[in-house]
Amino acid sequence: MVLGRAEELARIDRLLAAARDGTGGALVLRGDAGIGKTVLLDHAARVAVGMRVLRGVGIESEVSVPFAGLHLLLHSCLDRVEALPEPQARALRAAFGLGESGGGRFLIGAATLSLLSELAGDGPVACLIDDAHWFDPASLDALLFAARRLGQEPVAVLFAVREGAGHFPAAGLDTLALPALDRAGATALLDRRAHDLADPMRARILAEARGNPLAIIEFTAALTGRGGGGWSLPVEPLPVARQVQDAFRARIGELPDAAQRMLVLVAADDTADPAVVVRAGERLGLTAADLEPAERATLLELSARAIAFRHPLIRAAAYQGAPRGWRLAAHRALADTLTERPYADRRAWHLAAAATGPDEIAAAALETAARRAQRRGGSSAVALALERSAELSADPDRRGRRLVGAARAAYDAGELDRATGCATAAADLTSSADALAEATWIRAQLAYERESPAAAAELMVRGAAPIVETLPAQAVSMLTDAIGCAKDGGAHDLVRAAARLLAAVPLEPGSELRPVVDGMTGLAVLFDGDAAAGYTDMRAFVAAAREGRSVGRVELVLAGYLALIVDDCAAIEILTGLVADARRSGALGWLPYAQEPLAIALLLRGRFRDAEAAVTEALSVSADLGQDTKTMTMSAIPAWLAAVAGDAAACRTHAETMLRNRTRHPTNAALATWALGLLELGAGRFEAAADHLDAVCAGPARRDFLVRAVPDHVEAAVRSGRTACAARYLDTLTDWAEHTGQPAAAALVHRCRALLSADPETHYRAALLRHDEDDCPYDHARTALLYGEWLRRQRRRTDAQARLTAALHAFERLGAAGWAERARAELAALGDRPVARPHDHDPTARLTPQELQVVRLAAAGLSNRDIAAQLFLSPRTVGHHLYRAYPKLGVTKRTELARLAL
Repeated sequence: MVLGRAEELARIDRLLAAARDGTGGALVLRGDAGIGKTVLLDHAARVAVGMRVLRGVGIESEVSVPFAGLHLLLHSCLDRVEALPEPQARALRAAFGLGESGGGRFLIGAATLSLLSELAGDGPVACLIDDAHWFDPASLDALLFAARRLGQEPVAVLFAVREGAGHFPAAGLDTLALPALDRAGATALLDRRAHDLADPMRARILAEARGNPLAIIEFTAALTGRGGGGWSLPVEPLPVARQVQDAFRARIGELPDAAQRMLVLVAADDTADPAVVVRAGERLGLTAADLEPAERATLLELSARAIAFRHPLIRAAAYQGAPRGWRLAAHRALADTLTERPYADRRAWHLAAAATGPDEIAAAALETAARRAQRRGGSSAVALALERSAELSADPDRRGRRLVGAARAAYDAGELDRATGCATAAADLTSSADALAEATWIRAQLAYERESPAAAAELMVRGAAPIVETLPAQAVSMLTDAIGCAKDGGAHDLVRAAARLLAAVPLEPGSELRPVVDGMTGLAVLFDGDAAAGYTDMRAFVAAAREGRSVGRVELVLAGYLALIVDDCAAIEILTGLVADARRSGALGWLPYAQEPLAIALLLRGRFRDAEAAVTEALSVSADLGQDTKTMTMSAIPAWLAAVAGDAAACRTHAETMLRNRTRHPTNAALATWALGLLELGAGRFEAAADHLDAVCAGPARRDFLVRAVPDHVEAAVRSGRTACAARYLDTLTDWAEHTGQPAAAALVHRCRALLSADPETHYRAALLRHDEDDCPYDHARTALLYGEWLRRQRRRTDAQARLTAALHAFERLGAAGWAERARAELAALGDRPVARPHDHDPTARLTPQELQVVRLAAAGLSNRDIAAQLFLSPRTVGHHLYRAYPKLGVTKRTELARLAL
């Protein structure tokens, strides 16, 4: 019976009941040491009737062993790994040391989700994880990724986390803080342990324990087991956990020295293997019999297969209270014992723990352990091992190189503070040009996250300058990244500086880097006003990327951004391919970087539902991965989509999120400002629209893809009576249209000239002809609306009705509600009152963005399991989306999806 926890027990019971009914979830039990978290997990195990129970526990000494915790939890299920999609199965095998090639940390998270889903096919599952704060970061990443996606899986996950110990990022999970027992519960527990204690002793125990169950148990033992005289307390009250640990130290101190030394060995060991402890003890002149006093004192629990402390605080008391010499000797004995290959990582850490100064043997062993962790996908473990390896390195240059590796791994793991410290220290130490450049690049990428794109670009330019001639490939990568950052930051001086260095990089004839160099320097030329040369070089880079001749994902993202300027169809093709590659390889961290420009390309083409689906997934993934800067900058896209939809509140909310950071990210801020201008324009508030759009068209991003805001500015200026400034930016738009050769671009120029002309009909007709050559339905409808409005004012009723009706139907199909309302108002002025029926035109308008993604993949013939692997969901979640989508689409089975225009 669990005393004083009725509410907590009910919460756990509800979680398990929901899992039995098919709805998964996770709950974090958070509280002080000894507050009763393990007891609640034991209760969950007892009441999980009819469920498969998986139990794991975090061990502080294993926090540096990648995937140790996940392996402990799932090792009994490894026979089911082969049922997973192959990339996930390969990644999980590598994580558990059963294969050579691993995957990204979030691919392993997706594999964990798929494995839990596979197990749940046999019946509901309960995962009970104690001391989750001591799970190694790689295991924790994987489990948290899965736990946040359990909605439709019959899986319940319970994490027990000690308050103030380790690191446990619980964002997105329900958390239950465990309070101290109330007076009645504490008294009942004390009565159960020792009902015949004298009142003064009872009062002291209750006062000092402060409702902590473990404290009540241990203080009772201290006062009763030694006649009340073996327990002392400081004058000042200490945290309960500290007092309990002191009580354990007192009990340990009563053991013989040999038993205490064996306890230090057990505390330093993380194998839990009695044979390992005994062999290591023999190196110190100790024997298995020296464990017996600790067992009799109920400090240890021994069996033929395992040795464990009764509570983690006993481990801490045994280790931290021991003389330093005993601890060093214990680690040395364990290192000398763990010589078999499976223990290589543990041996490396014991060598490091036994070192009292620089030790190249231990440093090299940790560097080798880091390489193994890298193959398994444990970036955090890589960072930890290389950082400690650097501390043990006597040679400054070797130390610097190891710190650079630690910084890169920490950055990949999302540990930005550690990455900053390692990169800064490495830059101060190393004399190697490539290591120094890499350290500077990492610092620049951190500056992008924490300062601004311009700050990042400045560091990249500075770091690349010394290696332009000696390390051309690295210089090109850094300088292309610098130009991309400087472009986003509106820092054209840095664009030019990086371009000058990039042009000076010596490349071999026919180098695959040539299109990259030319394309990025072409952007600088464009920003300097030479549209013809700039667009030509940028188009060459885009063409190379489209043909697969570019190098690396960074370059493909940059090619996608350049394609937004010169060829948005190419942008969609390049970025769609990159998204597909990220899905196949499990490179989840790349999805937001590819989907942000993809969403922009889709909205520019008028594919608003697709743009919404892309940015919705990108925002979800970036939030999961802790990519806070990316989450913020992408808020401009839903602002723009909301403007088109006429949702003023959503538009302003999203735009304000971005505009709070306008000085750091001026290009994204310009997109958000365009959204506000578009919202005002669609609502007929033309002066406000003109103010917003003038800021966009005059700003630093005016020659970027935001050149497409010029037609909106022309319309707003003309309609607000500012005809003198309406053509102010038309030359920039005309250059863009002429040199990119896109029919839709030429159509926009004709639309602008129609608005500015005394005889506009020729230009409207020319614009519509060019629209007919290209599939940009939103821009086409906007032109038809303006033409229809002009025709109505000319009293050409029939012609006006035809144009306005075409515009209305297009806006309804696109979900452009604000613009549909404007077309409807024009038709009403003609005496025509059409009824809005957007869903009659496009049944997918009823679907959520994720339902749309799932339905499209299902229509293409993919199974639920394949769809789940692509979207990093569970198969049951995919099935749930299809179940909800079918009635919205008017179908009853999967085969009917193929006939829909999806």
